[in-house]
Amino acid sequence: MKLHGYYRSSTTYRLRIALNLKGLDYDYVPVNLLKSEQKSDSFRRRNSFATVPILEAKGRDRSQSMAQLEWLDEAYDTKMRLLPQDVEQRFTVRELAYAIATELHAPLNLRVLKYLNDPLGHEQDEIDRWYRHWLGETLGPLEERLAELDTGDFLLDAPGMFECVLLPQLYNARRWNFDMAPFPRMARIEEACNALPQIAAAHPDRQPDAPQA
Repeated sequence: MKLHGYYRSSTTYRLRIALNLKGLDYDYVPVNLLKSEQKSDSFRRRNSFATVPILEAKGRDRSQSMAQLEWLDEAYDTKMRLLPQDVEQRFTVRELAYAIATELHAPLNLRVLKYLNDPLGHEQDEIDRWYRHWLGETLGPLEERLAELDTGDFLLDAPGMFECVLLPQLYNARRWNFDMAPFPRMARIEEACNALPQIAAAHPDRQPDAPQA
């Protein structure tokens, strides 16, 4: 199995967490988004969306991280499940994970931010405000849902698909100097997850394509 991705890509980060949680071995193939390597002809032939990650597994290339996460759980029935067996719990996990994936990742990914700058001509401080505004629009209700569910260290008994999606978004929020003080339940989940060796190993700073200090 091979994971083609970029160290700081939130979607690639999702897959690294998931693969590590499920105990699946994989080779990591760096794709430099800053050099637009995902737009090359050779990459597009493998993934017409020209996005990372590509998950190369069981004889085919797979794109779109949320579909990849669910496929991993269906294809590899390991002890660690990303989605619970109970149908209502599965809905809750999907409800919260897809809120992040659709309401936050879609408008805040790199190609959107680049488009805001060129050709639309927005200055960086305007783009920063855009980013933090939309973070607040979704993370606020998400924190409320976590309070309603009275979560502890994780959404359920152990980290799963929700945590795979949440952690990369919080990593990005901190990079954009977003105030996390109003979100104690998310911060608690983040801290508990990062204390686990499998999740800590997936952190962007620990990837082979991360810049060396």
